[in-house]
Amino acid sequence: MEQTGTIENSSLLMVIPWDSESDSGSERLDLVLKFVETVEVMPRNIRLHRVHTAEEFQSFLQEQKPASDPKSLRPVLFAVRLGNDGVNIEYARILRLLRREPHLLEGYIGGVITDADSELYTKSTATELVLAANQSGCAFVGKPLVEGTGSLDNFRVAAKNLGTADYLEAYRVSARKLLRSILDFRGYAVPEPSLLCLHASSHKTSNTFSLWRDVRDRLTHTTCSEIGLRNGTLYDCSGCPYQMCLHYGEKDSCFYGGVMVENVYPAIRESNAILMVCPNYNDALSANLTGFINRLTALYRKRQFYDKALFAIIVSGYSGGDNIARQLIAALNMNKNFYLPAHFCIMETANDPGTAEKLPGIRNRVEEFAARIEKTLVSESRHSNSG
Repeated sequence: MEQTGTIENSSLLMVIPWDSESDSGSERLDLVLKFVETVEVMPRNIRLHRVHTAEEFQSFLQEQKPASDPKSLRPVLFAVRLGNDGVNIEYARILRLLRREPHLLEGYIGGVITDADSELYTKSTATELVLAANQSGCAFVGKPLVEGTGSLDNFRVAAKNLGTADYLEAYRVSARKLLRSILDFRGYAVPEPSLLCLHASSHKTSNTFSLWRDVRDRLTHTTCSEIGLRNGTLYDCSGCPYQMCLHYGEKDSCFYGGVMVENVYPAIRESNAILMVCPNYNDALSANLTGFINRLTALYRKRQFYDKALFAIIVSGYSGGDNIARQLIAALNMNKNFYLPAHFCIMETANDPGTAEKLPGIRNRVEEFAARIEKTLVSESRHSNSG
C-alpha cells in the first residue's frame, strides 16, 4: 500500500492516570511499562512524555506545536490501572475531557493497556476509552488492547506460543508488540480503494440504510459494493472445534458455507475497508450482523485484518448508539484487528422511517463522514490528479 502518513518518532505520549486507591498494586503495570520503554523506545531515541492527570494531559496537548508533516501521526499509549473495583478517578476525569473535546486528539494514533486486580473491567474500560478517544480524533491500530487481568490467565495462549510458562513475560512482550505496531503504522490509502458495505436492513424503510446511501453518493474516489445479510441467508457460527475451523479457514472457507463463503469472504479479501450499517436492536447489533462477525473467525484463522479499516453508521430509535459502537470496537478492532480510523462512525437517533435524513445538521455530518472515509482510503496522488 502507498504510504500516506508517517509516525513522528521523536516523541511518545504516555497517558497513565494516577489513582491513589489503586496505586498500591501498580508495581506490575510499572514493570510492563518499564520493559516497553527499555526494549522498544530507547533504541529509537524517542522522547517520552508521561502525563498522569487530566490537567497535565490537556496542557501537554495545548502546548504541542503543529506537526512538521501535516500527514504525520503522533503516537499515544494509554495505560490505565483499575485495581479490584475497576474504578480509577483520574481516568474518569480524562474520559470526561475526551468526551467534551471532539478534536483534542486529532492527528494521534494509539493503543491501550489496562491492568486490574480482578478478572473484570479491563475490556469494558478499554472499549469505553477507545470510543471516547476515537471520537476525539485518535485513530487506533488493529488489536490496540493489551489487558492484564488479576490472574493473567488471559495470557495462557500467548505464553504457550512464546514457549514459556511465565504469564508476566507474555504480558510484557504483548505490550512491546503493541507499541511497535503503533510506531510502525504507515497508513491505508491507495489510488483505487474499495469499500464493502455490510447490512441487514430494508432498503425502503431503514433509517440506517438511507444514511448509507447518502454517504455512498458522496464517495467520489472510492469503489463501493454492498452485501445484504437478511432473510435467513446467514447461518451463525456454532463453534466448530479449533482444528476444524482452521482446516476450512486455510481454504478460505467455512463448514457452514453459504453467502459467507460464496460472497462475503471474497469481497472482504478484495476490499480496503468495511462499513457496517448498524441499526440498534435492543442496545445490540442485529443477529445477522453478529452472525457475520462470528463467521469471520474461519477467514481470520488464515489471514488477519490489520490491512483493512473499519467504519460504521449507527442509528438508534431512542438511545444507546455508543453501545453499538463499543461492540464493533471490541469485536472487529480489538479481536479481529481492523484498523480504527479517527471518528470511525456516525451515530444518530431516528425512529420513524425517513426521519434520519431530516435530522438537524445531518447533511453536514454525512458530508464530513464521507470526507473522513476518503481521507483514510484515497491516496494523495489520486486527490491531486482529480483536482
